Amino acid sequence: MDINIIEIHSLKLSLQIDNVLTVLIIYITCVIFRIIEYFFIKTDFTFIGEAILHKLIGIGILYLSAKYFSYKKEDIGFKGGKILLNIIWGLLFGLFCFGIAYLTEVLILKSSNNFDYITLAVTSYYDNGNSNYHTNIIFFIICFIGNIINVLMEEGVFRGLFPKILDKKYKFIISALISSILFGLWHIVGPLRSYMDGTNRNLMNGVILVSTSALVGFKFALITKMTGSLYFGMSDHFVNNTIVNILHVMPISEHVLDGYQTLRISIAQTLSFIIVLIVYFFYTKKNNKKNKRNSSNIEI
Repeated sequence: MDINIIEIHSLKLSLQIDNVLTVLIIYITCVIFRIIEYFFIKTDFTFIGEAILHKLIGIGILYLSAKYFSYKKEDIGFKGGKILLNIIWGLLFGLFCFGIAYLTEVLILKSSNNFDYITLAVTSYYDNGNSNYHTNIIFFIICFIGNIINVLMEEGVFRGLFPKILDKKYKFIISALISSILFGLWHIVGPLRSYMDGTNRNLMNGVILVSTSALVGFKFALITKMTGSLYFGMSDHFVNNTIVNILHVMPISEHVLDGYQTLRISIAQTLSFIIVLIVYFFYTKKNNKKNKRNSSNIEI
């Protein structure tokens, strides 16, 4: 009897290792293409302003992985029903949080007589600030398309595919944490390039970006769990990425666009994380009560 228990435990452990290994293989494959684009192709330094080639390849990897595991699109979060509603709510949520952040930034600048103006233009976001100022409509279109590709790939892989593979053997929170840590590390490539080419030698920027991205990834995982699909998180993610590229604040003393951008992003992400965490607390509380009620009815 003891031998059978040991064998079952060993089998479960090996399956867990296999699931993590599968996720790591897919992840490393995506990271390799990300490194190639960031270090060699450098699409984000062209007129496109976005590193989207590895994201397109990532969407292909997502599709092939889903095919290999016989997952339907619904299995990895692309579910039908309330799609438009979730997209609208996600956009509104993102705009609300960043609206508060922009307002706070402007009030802080005005209180010290340091506010100049707000402007609408397309820039490329790097870990050391924004650059490449464009106002032509074509750059807005490229920015929107690039960010749609970005959220499709990142949400599809990190909040759709990876949790689906990991959920076979792990509880939701564990699979969400693993996916979020990987999502955080995913963002080290940009700061690493900046450090190696000498444009930004501050390693702390990379640490902050990785940590923040991991927390944001966890927030998106909670949103996906509560809504049952990727669409709310995708649209919130889209706002997060797009708004910092198109809406800018000019302080008087800095003489550079978005001198307080880090503050703005920190306010928006902290606010959205706290809101989602509070909602998730009540969501789990409600579900636990419902499950207890159902189990009581079964016993009766």
